[in-house]
Amino acid sequence: MSPLYRRLLLWFFVANMATLLVSVLVTERIARRAYGVELDWPALAQTADATYIKGGRAALEDWAAMMRREEHVQVTLFENGVNVLDWPPIPPLMHHLPQLLASDSIVLRPVPEMLLVGQKIVGSDGVPRQLVVLRGPKPQHARIEMLLLVQILLSMLVIGGVGWWVARSIAQPVAALQQAAQRMAAGDLSSRVGGRFPQARDELGLLAREFDHMAGRIEALVAHERGVLQDVSHELRSPLARLQLILELARQESGSGAVGHFERAEHEIARLDVLIGELLALSRMEGDLPGMTRDPVDLAALAGDCLAEAELDAGSHGIQLRLDVAGLLETSGNAQLLARALDNLLSNAIKYAGGGEVLLRLARNGDRAELSVRDHGPGVPEADLPKLFRPFFRGANAVRAEGHGLGLAIVERIARAHGGQAVAVNAPGGGLCVTLSLPLVAASSGGNAA
Repeated sequence: MSPLYRRLLLWFFVANMATLLVSVLVTERIARRAYGVELDWPALAQTADATYIKGGRAALEDWAAMMRREEHVQVTLFENGVNVLDWPPIPPLMHHLPQLLASDSIVLRPVPEMLLVGQKIVGSDGVPRQLVVLRGPKPQHARIEMLLLVQILLSMLVIGGVGWWVARSIAQPVAALQQAAQRMAAGDLSSRVGGRFPQARDELGLLAREFDHMAGRIEALVAHERGVLQDVSHELRSPLARLQLILELARQESGSGAVGHFERAEHEIARLDVLIGELLALSRMEGDLPGMTRDPVDLAALAGDCLAEAELDAGSHGIQLRLDVAGLLETSGNAQLLARALDNLLSNAIKYAGGGEVLLRLARNGDRAELSVRDHGPGVPEADLPKLFRPFFRGANAVRAEGHGLGLAIVERIARAHGGQAVAVNAPGGGLCVTLSLPLVAASSGGNAA
């Protein structure tokens, strides 16, 4: 049962119980006023006898008058068969009077709407007396309808009050969500629900937290896209300007002189093609690859294949490649994307190695596999290390090789899409070491890192 459903059910139960209690109390009051309660005849007889003994006939008359007003009954005492209050003869009473006087305690109902009571009592003076009570039809109370109306109004008030509280507790976070969504639609990407609603533990609190998370993600993506767009504009402007100049020079020259210009133009076009391809790949990485299929990937085999493909490029730069694998390690992901990440790491290391050796190492670290590529080049200034995975960032060593600053950014996005991360550090003894950390599947096994 969900928290919101539980809360609504609880408040519905509370509202109905409160309404029931109010109805019972008011109904009980109405019943008391309309019909009264059955009197305690022995206690009433004792009260009447004590009143007569203490105050005589006058006191008994006053008490009898009070009983007529409050309880709607006529009472009297008979002493030695004589009516102390000297009632006028009432046919039903006179007909049953011998029976009432002869019994210690008797209740007669000669007709449905009439009650006759006879109760014997011996007072403190030792004289036996008989209480005789006559109760006729109950008078109708003019306020019964009013009391029923009060009962209905009280029930409506209780239900309305509890319903208002429940509706308010639901409407406030919904209104906050609506206002935040309206602000976002108007262009304010920093809009958040905030307040106390994201701390709630029901579905509305979860919805508020998810909305804030979504809004933060959208704001970050839009900010990133704006930054990438600015960088792309800058990166495309330079080769396009060079192409325009080359074509202008080729137009002015003829014969063999124009051939060199066209060769330079083809080179710039090839660079543009590579740049656009990398931009498309980065854009796909930014989407977190929602449709990516995942399969078990043998990282040792993947590392060997990538190293073999990089041999030709490394040989042309006079660089030796070496592979160090610590057993069979598997991760869950897309083999093509992981191969692209390794290719980018190896290509980047070959560019900046400056000769010597590039080491590709696969090791296990707890429940994660670590693929690291180390070169023996000049390394990266410490201030530039946190920026290496930003798109289009090229550090102080960028003049040593061609590139657009997108390779490591793609590596970082692929690692993130696989639940891992990419880290770059300057290795002891010189050179840069970039490590791709990936989660292992449960069945993976392998040796510890050397």
